[in-house]
Amino acid sequence: MESLESQKLPASLADLLPGFYAPLAGWISEARSRQPTTLVVGICGSQGSGKSSLCALLECCLRQGCGLQAVTLSIDDLYLTRADRERRSREVHPLFVTRGVPGTHDVRLGIETLEQLSALDRQQTLAVPGFDKAIDDRMAPEHWRVATGPVDVVLFEGWCVGASPEPADALATAINSLERDEDPHAGWRRHVNAELAGDYRLLFKKLDRLILLAVDSFERVFEWRQLQERKLADEHRNDDSHGGALKIMNDTELIRFIMHYERLTRHILRHMPQDADIVVELDATHNASRVSLKQLR
Repeated sequence: MESLESQKLPASLADLLPGFYAPLAGWISEARSRQPTTLVVGICGSQGSGKSSLCALLECCLRQGCGLQAVTLSIDDLYLTRADRERRSREVHPLFVTRGVPGTHDVRLGIETLEQLSALDRQQTLAVPGFDKAIDDRMAPEHWRVATGPVDVVLFEGWCVGASPEPADALATAINSLERDEDPHAGWRRHVNAELAGDYRLLFKKLDRLILLAVDSFERVFEWRQLQERKLADEHRNDDSHGGALKIMNDTELIRFIMHYERLTRHILRHMPQDADIVVELDATHNASRVSLKQLR
């Protein structure tokens, strides 16, 4: 199997390969064998829950252990350009300038990418979109990574992948200071909810299976997202390639940023466990404390 170092993953994850990652890859392989087309597996988890690490390991396990070609697509790869979000912030609501919530992704691009990945024949290639969080903007197409067909499994990961809209009456009361002070009439959150009920529903209909990484509390999200931001800063500390355009957040900015995600994250943690095929409950150290799965159908 490819080394964990080659995937930029901690060597400590090797201890979890036989008891967690390999069986999960086996479950995905079995699900793939039950259909004639590319299997699209949604992986939902809050910020910092380990979605990227999970997908990198699953790609290795599926390729080396199951003989399956897997490609990861993140919903983050589908963010609108900064210019498009700025336009939406002027035309719809100022809070849409911040990436993250439904309404800040190019859903059509996502649907087309999933369909094109599934249709790749042997040796056909596809440029997969990418987003550079360090500059808060989409990568130029010449920097997109290339996937080679045929693709057996697409791992489609993201913090709100597979999410359902909230009941309309749940939107009336603000749940944090961002909503209270910057969305007093609930226009932003109602628009986010409408996006989930509209185009995002079409995107998530592409999922064949759904895995939820469930954190033990929303408060854990800040702690883990803070670690991500520090890692991003370390990675670009001596990198001048962005021309001074780096968008690294301090703790105050990070708290406000996470408030954009709070409502839907809490909704997902309450309701997605009953819909997901696999629920992985995470403890404070990112380890799986409990795994629940439905029988394959």
